[in-house]
Amino acid sequence: MSNRQIDVQIMGQSYILGCPEGGEERLMGAVRKVDEAMCKIRDAGKIKARDRIAVLAALNLAFEQADAPPASDKNSASAQTAADVPADAQARLVHLLSRLDRVIEQDGQLL
Repeated sequence: MSNRQIDVQIMGQSYILGCPEGGEERLMGAVRKVDEAMCKIRDAGKIKARDRIAVLAALNLAFEQADAPPASDKNSASAQTAADVPADAQARLVHLLSRLDRVIEQDGQLL
């Protein structure tokens, strides 16, 4: 399966993201959620640093996901149990925060 690169905007900043074929809709949905979460925090006016906004948005989204009922597909052998979801979400959050840290370090700009 090949990856393609997609140019997206999050809080006015351009990012080029790798996306597996067929995953564009899911990726764009995630980009919209992250952008909305970050803009909401920025627009509240209390936090100006992009890295802090990103961390708070990631934590808010992870918290919301942990509270959401797990999608269950009883016919699928690969369906996750409720106990698997938080660990998986936490691993994805750690990976996302690590990627955000690398991008922010390269950017070095604050709002």
